[in-house]
Amino acid sequence: MGSVITRQQVIDVATRLFGELGYDGTPMQLIADALGTGSTVVAEAAGDKRAIYLEVMRQAFEAERDMLEAVVDRAEPGRRAIHQIVDGYLDFHLAHPQNRALWAHRWVADAADISELEDHYARPLFHLAIRKIRDVVPPDVNPFYLLGTMVWCVHGFLGSGVFEQSRGMRSAFDPEIIDSFREHMHVLMDRLMSPPCPDADTGPR
Repeated sequence: MGSVITRQQVIDVATRLFGELGYDGTPMQLIADALGTGSTVVAEAAGDKRAIYLEVMRQAFEAERDMLEAVVDRAEPGRRAIHQIVDGYLDFHLAHPQNRALWAHRWVADAADISELEDHYARPLFHLAIRKIRDVVPPDVNPFYLLGTMVWCVHGFLGSGVFEQSRGMRSAFDPEIIDSFREHMHVLMDRLMSPPCPDADTGPR
């Protein structure tokens, strides 16, 4: 590759490297080496490593936000909406493994000095989904925990797969396993959305 590179070329390569190695494990020189140029050229095109990372995370957020906005806009009213949100979220991360990888690194304290991204990017997505389902969430269920359960399950599934019935593991990218996991998530969300028992404590959460 020649020495003339675009900002988006830098971001695309950095997205892959940050997803594979994390922010802390990706020196600027490695980004430059992957582009076949020098670190000065990379900095001139896209800024320092922090600036590149912030742009990577911004683009990852915008892709996920566009997906969720479309899902919420077309979701059926009532409890059916949570199934459609789960489906959209699962399908998005199946199709965009780099997004899951970027967040997985953050969950093990990667880029710990850049602490504002969860509030800037994850929180607005939760609020977007909650506005769609808040009227049907039972009073004893915390809607942030409800959506958190979806996030934790999807990322755990995609990161590890599932146990075989007897021994070994099945890949999370096996179509049969994806279908069974999707069905499981629908059942799980249905259980969480079930009305509380009459004698359940429905006081302030």
